[in-house]
Amino acid sequence: MVSHVMTVAFQGIDAVPVDVQVQIGPGAVAFTIVGLADKAVGESRERVRAALIASGLSLPAKRITVNLAPADLPKEGSHYDLPIALCLLAAMGIVSGEALAEWMVLGELALDGTIAPVAGALPAAIGAHAAGRGLICPAACGPEAAWAGEAVPVIAPASLIALVNHFRGTQLLARPEPRMREVAAPLADLREVKGQETAKRALEIAAAGGHNLLFIGPPGSGKSMLAQRLPSILPALGARELLEVSMIHSVAGQLPDGRLSDRRPFRAPHHSASMAALVGGGMRARPGEVSLAHNGVLFLDELPEFQPQVLDALRQPLESGEAVIARANHRVAYPARVQLVAAMNPCRCGHAGEPGHTCRRGPRCAADYQARVSGPLLDRIDLRVEVAAVSAADLALPPPAEGSAEVAARVAAARQRAAARYAGMGYDVRLNAALGAAQVEAVAAPDAAGRALLTAAAESFGLSARGYHRVLKVARTIADLDGSDRVGRDHLAEALAFRRLSAAFAAAA
Repeated sequence: MVSHVMTVAFQGIDAVPVDVQVQIGPGAVAFTIVGLADKAVGESRERVRAALIASGLSLPAKRITVNLAPADLPKEGSHYDLPIALCLLAAMGIVSGEALAEWMVLGELALDGTIAPVAGALPAAIGAHAAGRGLICPAACGPEAAWAGEAVPVIAPASLIALVNHFRGTQLLARPEPRMREVAAPLADLREVKGQETAKRALEIAAAGGHNLLFIGPPGSGKSMLAQRLPSILPALGARELLEVSMIHSVAGQLPDGRLSDRRPFRAPHHSASMAALVGGGMRARPGEVSLAHNGVLFLDELPEFQPQVLDALRQPLESGEAVIARANHRVAYPARVQLVAAMNPCRCGHAGEPGHTCRRGPRCAADYQARVSGPLLDRIDLRVEVAAVSAADLALPPPAEGSAEVAARVAAARQRAAARYAGMGYDVRLNAALGAAQVEAVAAPDAAGRALLTAAAESFGLSARGYHRVLKVARTIADLDGSDRVGRDHLAEALAFRRLSAAFAAAA
């Protein structure tokens, strides 16, 4: 007789059902796991054996065969321990197989029989609901799984023996409650930035429309300081966005204690990051920084110091909103709708173009350094701001009267205005940066004066088709900040001013 327990395998953020089958039969004493299992799954034999002994149980001296079906689907991770153990207990008659048929199970077993947390509890709970089942997961993952909704039954035991007692009716386990992460330290405020009014304006426009942004300036001019204050003017995650972000972080194992947070992600990888770290990949095709920053900000400081091929790997996610990881035996796609914010010096020493500064390497040094950022990647950046060094006179001034709270209110109003407009038009977008070419021409068509200005600027700046539409998107955002239904000449002029770089940088790129 064969016993069955349902678990999941993860493909991206999707939970694919896996049927764990156990047969205990006559023959030489053995414990075999088949079904395209990786090393972590194969090692579950010893963890399951030790956990059963610690719980006062023991395996029969017979031939035990565990099959993970479908057999051609790769099985990775340690979350198969608990379903294998429960399926064994059902085959031994200790737990009712009929009771287990109503549940999906995942969890890693420790040698003492306790159940350790695993990644992916939230996607597994959503997958269980789609299959009409409840979810059994580790106690540490219970609050995370509970976010799938009241309609999904969830059991979160701390140990294997507690789960056995639950099914035998001697120790019933209550459903865990969803929990939010405690608010960390307050976000850095824009009031701490003195001067740099143009850069602050660009930051506000980028936040309102979800646009990509590049700061260029000498060391100490406040580029990183400005970028780090972007989260303070962004609105909290909506319910749908929170679910998308949490599913990615759950698969990556980055939800501490199963608690969710409505703060938008802000990821700032070091410039030594590999392509797999930034875009995703590796042996198990894990999400990269661009996916972990989904619905949030990806900040790349010292942009030219990243490997050029690593930066160019961002071009497809920035355009399509997803990171596709293709391997010989499978293909995984992770959501990656991010707002890219980058900062860079004008040259390696950082002082090119400053009054009174001369470099023995001449303009060639700056051109070579800036050319590490490819033209196609630069074409995907909507706002380019040249940040000048802050003078001592600016630093001596009192803090500005306007801080993040005032800017955040304007950003929220502009975003609500855009979301209401697109909902009325039937567009499945909420931000101007996410508009398609046909959509942006419908909602950001300029007046006659603006059209003439844009046509002349497109020829003068050598704008690509992508650049042309991105200027319209930025102008639409500026109009939303102004509360205007139409995109005027002044909105386009400001958008074009943020699109244009100095002649030296444009020539290098």
